[in-house]
Amino acid sequence: MNSLFLFCCFLMLMNNPLLIFDFNKDTDSTCWKIVDDKVMGGRSGGNFYINNEGSGVFEGYVSLENNGGFSSVRYNFESRNVDNYSKIVIRLRGDGKRYQLRVKSNKSDSHAYINYILTTKNWQVIEIPLSEMYPTFRGRKLDIPNYPGTTLEEIAFLIGNKTAEQFKLEIDSISLH
Repeated sequence: MNSLFLFCCFLMLMNNPLLIFDFNKDTDSTCWKIVDDKVMGGRSGGNFYINNEGSGVFEGYVSLENNGGFSSVRYNFESRNVDNYSKIVIRLRGDGKRYQLRVKSNKSDSHAYINYILTTKNWQVIEIPLSEMYPTFRGRKLDIPNYPGTTLEEIAFLIGNKTAEQFKLEIDSISLH
């Protein structure tokens, strides 16, 4: 009886999601940082705030002027061990546009591991296997292995579809499973 109980507890712990961020009306949005193409002379502009429903909202415009073309929002946090997780799960609502999901094992890395999210105008739950997050640097795929899935220190959303456009992405929660 005792070993069965311990085994059941072990299984429950193994299946517990790791919450990265759960937005609500009391969320401090200042821990999310905007990085636009302005860092290289572009003219895109993003904004991040918490709306009345308690969702994190990343919105703005992408401009192609001055060789620009992207806007992103990033969240850095203390290193988390993610060895026991195989996928990232995000509840969000978009605008029908494509966004990059970007993660970093170490926030000081110059490269990020990315995958794409195609949004709809309805709330949706996106699941991306961590093993399918591939390395890039400034839009170029790198010849190194995909995300190692050991630690996580940064998560970001980026829009850069090579078109001038308005955008809006609402985020409810981000977790690992």
